[in-house]
Amino acid sequence: MKFDYQKTTYACFIGYIVQAIVNSFVPLLFVTFQKSYNIPLTQITLLITVNFMIQLLIDMLSAGFIDKIGYRASVIIAHICAALGLALLTVLPEITPNPFIGILIAVFVYAIGGGLIEVLISPIIEACPTDNKEAAMSLLHSFYCWGCTGVVLISTIFFTIMGINHWKVLTLLWTIIPIGNLILFTKVPIYSLMSEEEKGMSLRELFHEKIFWILMIMMVCSGASEQAVSQWASTFAEEGLGITKTLGDLVGPMSFSILMGLSRLIYGKYGDRLDLDRFMKLSCVLCIVSYLCISLIPIPMVELIGCGICGFSVGIMWPGTFSKASAALRRGGTLLFAMLALAGDLGCSGGPTLVGFVSSAVGNMRMGILAGIISPVILFAGIYALCQGKKV
Repeated sequence: MKFDYQKTTYACFIGYIVQAIVNSFVPLLFVTFQKSYNIPLTQITLLITVNFMIQLLIDMLSAGFIDKIGYRASVIIAHICAALGLALLTVLPEITPNPFIGILIAVFVYAIGGGLIEVLISPIIEACPTDNKEAAMSLLHSFYCWGCTGVVLISTIFFTIMGINHWKVLTLLWTIIPIGNLILFTKVPIYSLMSEEEKGMSLRELFHEKIFWILMIMMVCSGASEQAVSQWASTFAEEGLGITKTLGDLVGPMSFSILMGLSRLIYGKYGDRLDLDRFMKLSCVLCIVSYLCISLIPIPMVELIGCGICGFSVGIMWPGTFSKASAALRRGGTLLFAMLALAGDLGCSGGPTLVGFVSSAVGNMRMGILAGIISPVILFAGIYALCQGKKV
């Protein structure tokens, strides 16, 4: 039994690496697409929006059909879409009348895979008979960070040695991971979140639960706290270290991702000795401190350090909220995880939007970051409210 669920756990870990490939690899090719196919920058930017919107749509619609066709079929479809989308990226731009349409179709296909993976993998790992589910969830989400880091690092090394003109070769090489994990998911046992006689909560039932809305707000704030700063990571690296923009684009996001993954790894390793509520509260305080460093101390190196502190502090927020939701709403099922993913993605969009809006309004990016401090503050209040609810 233990060996069986460990294989399921490994498949889930790789699943988050697949999602990291889907989200992190193609943006590295944007300049290449722009030059090779004469695609305007406005259309290139649209690719990010399409990827995000498709994943949001999957978050909203997935719960119904996942429960009907089952987790195994759904997760296999997710990996097929991820691999197929990447493969189509190497073919469609050459055969469609407009290369941008070909790229857009490929993005559409792999975004479906990424959205399904986001909804599916967390409940699959939650259902595994692990001793410490909070630690397992945190460790799982750390693999997304390691995946993002690995994709950027390996791709950069490949392009340096082989040349960016061989991007199609690397794209096809990346498809090996979702294809391999697809095969693995056909063999590993997949456990159920609930017993056969239990019935999952409906959307109406979830909406009537006060704790559900607290958790949804916490997920929005988790995504916002992370993304409001991470998008500026390359800028902080450039100014703080005095390096080129190209190197800053590599060092900044990678350092943020590594420190976020380290936070999740620490809780995943020592979660049985750490209190999740306390760990999340301290992380919120650390996140607030990092925002203050970035926004109020106009010294490039301090801003870079603040960015790193932020990466470490936000690590536990997303997986920790998932774990708290699963424990508080045990009949939530797939629908609960889908709604949480939706809230988290909305936060990932809303956080940078708030920072950008305030920055434009006052003409100062630091003031935009300062406005974003509202996210970790509200998240702290949400954790405090849940803790108070336990005592009642």
